[in-house]
Amino acid sequence: MHSINPFTGENVQTYREYATVEVDTIVQQVDAAYQGWKQTTFEYRSKLMKNLQAKLVGKRVLLAALIVSEMGKVYREALGEVDKCALACGYYAENGEKFLQKELVQTEAQEAYISYQPIGTILAVMPWNFPFWQVFRFIAPALMAGNTGLLKHASNVSGCALAIEQLVAEAGFPENVFRTLLIGSSGVEAVIANPLVKAVTLTGSTPAGKAVAAAAGANLKKSVLELGGSDPYVILADADVVTAAKLCVTSRLLNAGQSCIGAKRFIIADSVYDEFKTEFVRLMSASVCGDPLDPATTYGPLSRKDLRDELHQQVETSRAMGASVLLGGFIPVGEAPFYPPTVLENVTRGMPAYHEELFGPVAVLVRFKTEEEAIRIANDTVFGLGAGIFTADLNKGKLLAEKGLESGCVFVNDFVKSDPRLPFGGIKESGYGRELSYVGIREFVNTKTIVVK
Repeated sequence: MHSINPFTGENVQTYREYATVEVDTIVQQVDAAYQGWKQTTFEYRSKLMKNLQAKLVGKRVLLAALIVSEMGKVYREALGEVDKCALACGYYAENGEKFLQKELVQTEAQEAYISYQPIGTILAVMPWNFPFWQVFRFIAPALMAGNTGLLKHASNVSGCALAIEQLVAEAGFPENVFRTLLIGSSGVEAVIANPLVKAVTLTGSTPAGKAVAAAAGANLKKSVLELGGSDPYVILADADVVTAAKLCVTSRLLNAGQSCIGAKRFIIADSVYDEFKTEFVRLMSASVCGDPLDPATTYGPLSRKDLRDELHQQVETSRAMGASVLLGGFIPVGEAPFYPPTVLENVTRGMPAYHEELFGPVAVLVRFKTEEEAIRIANDTVFGLGAGIFTADLNKGKLLAEKGLESGCVFVNDFVKSDPRLPFGGIKESGYGRELSYVGIREFVNTKTIVVK
């Protein structure tokens, strides 16, 4: 298992994949730790979670540099990612007990209430694009609920995976409450099937989600899936076009476009289409690619060359089918897997750029004449993770967000982002279940009814 710096091409570190017997031993150790951890108080867990928060803050520079070296994110974004993890730890340290306190229910019984209890060891299968944040939005609620955790991270960010395990240990959590498994994708099904593992959560591609869901279903285990997205952003005729273009470009280029909730399809009112296109293309072309550690760099390389090549093929196939390339659309000279900011228009049904997730800095512009048409185009996708609406009419924006767009979250006059205080997840082929907020911490608990006569 190799960790390759995307910018330099250097082999950062080579890791030995764990043998089956090692994996089984770790699972047993984590289950044994659960037997004691589930008995601990919220006060104790909160203290350790705050310790973990402090560790993240204290090591943010080193951790951000590790993220950059393994997957190529620009340094300031990597710092922001670590900070967000610390925020989540603090949020659940403060609110975990409140979210899981028992709820009294009036019945004819002497007493009836709902109790939220941990269920055991949870397996998290996580991707490389946000190698800390994706994991910590699992760790914070799962451990605060009294569960224990196993992490199967993407192979190219094994250093991040082991660093997270070390952080949890340094924060004072009991031994084996959280462990990393250095295994490939082929080893996931066996871990899910292990009777000591009680549930699984995955962030990743739709095919990966379907495979994990099938394995979990075959073993009658709960699963939560946060999968791909092709997020539509609707720019209505009354929108502040300059502000909308700026926020849309920010979302499209965040993490070099390698984000499931990155804005990808821009559906623009006919009357402001040309104005938006001009400003959008200008801002996309003004971005600076380069060394992720250079403060002047606005976006770094893609994580791997094969992913860059797949993205380019989507662009080339769409171009061959009639799409127009307004900007970019080529593979630059050089060894690093950069891809230029790319803008497509005249994209129609049947093209990869219309239907598929574009996991890189490629944007699709689509024109609409009526709001009904805009909503139809926005919803004409198998995905349903995030969406955005830009309008001066906030009441209309809220109505279209609630009743019109088919997605797990909609942001009005801003780009989609995850927040520990708000539920996060999708519908359709973007997955099911929710992370974060009080909803997320209740995904992996036993919602137990207690009745006393």
